[in-house]
Amino acid sequence: MKRNIYQKLHDACLTAGSVKKGAKANGMHFNPLLHDKVQEVATQALLDNGLYATCNYLTEIVPNIKQVMVVCTMRVYDVDDPTQYILVDGCSAFGNLDKFGTGNAMSYSRKYAFLNLLNLKTGIKDEDGYEPKPFEDSTEQSVEEPTYLDDTIDVEDIKNEIKSAKNLKEFNILAEKYSNHIQYLIKNNTKVYQQIKDVADTRELQLTNKGQ
Repeated sequence: MKRNIYQKLHDACLTAGSVKKGAKANGMHFNPLLHDKVQEVATQALLDNGLYATCNYLTEIVPNIKQVMVVCTMRVYDVDDPTQYILVDGCSAFGNLDKFGTGNAMSYSRKYAFLNLLNLKTGIKDEDGYEPKPFEDSTEQSVEEPTYLDDTIDVEDIKNEIKSAKNLKEFNILAEKYSNHIQYLIKNNTKVYQQIKDVADTRELQLTNKGQ
């Protein structure tokens, strides 16, 4: 029986492999989710189900934070009927104003378009990159504030770097590194900003008390 484009996408989601995160590079405190690995898994799942993805990009210079913003619009075509396609719109990312910035932002936004399209599993395990863990039963459960996200900024990476700062000097370097991102969040996403601020305040206090 001939499948329509949504049935093909459904099958692609079910059959897509998991994405193995990359190894930590020097100076990094987390395992990065690499664009090439995401694209490899996603593209194979789409091709196996008669689908093909293309991307268009819009770029805009954001003067107040001295960054370039790239917005990715992904179209996923049915190979058997190219008049049919699914649109994935609105995935965006920031890049520095240098010769690498636009390309980096394009890769970042494309990566998250693939992740959103197929709901790809990501995680850490030596062999296959993903290992689900069951919830632990507990008679006492604390109510935690939900983690707010921002498609333009890798919030979890920033929080992980802040938590891993070994001393106040390293903490201040990170504060300078992400100052443009913070200014953007203050104006555009206060919930995410507050969550990063809480992590930063806690880590700064810990390092101050330790005299580091």
